[in-house]
Amino acid sequence: VQLQASGGGLVQPGGSLRLSCVASGGTIARSPIGWSRQAPGREREFVATISWHGGSSDYRDSVKGRFTISRDNAKDTVYLQMNSLKPEDTAAYHCALYTGPGRFSPDAHEYGSWGPGTQVTVSS
Repeated sequence: VQLQASGGGLVQPGGSLRLSCVASGGTIARSPIGWSRQAPGREREFVATISWHGGSSDYRDSVKGRFTISRDNAKDTVYLQMNSLKPEDTAAYHCALYTGPGRFSPDAHEYGSWGPGTQVTVSS
């Protein structure tokens, strides 16, 4: 299964974007999915994750209350709704299948290949 993130762009501080993560070559309906981000010269950061059924999720502290992860298993798609965006949210955003133990994890290293990202730039 390959995952492709899309929906990024340039937005002003306080604005919103919705990212999509679409699967091809298979289904992700039974897999937890995570989002991470990486800015140039910085370590990859876990952003959000969601259980396979969509009933549970987790976020990094700095995006709680602003970002919402959701999924539509019928469309093999996971979304990341990002509101109240800040300049520090600027990064390339990636999605991946969770490959670790348990329900999911906030550790970006416990996910499979982080597919091609979509750039989010928050600037006035």
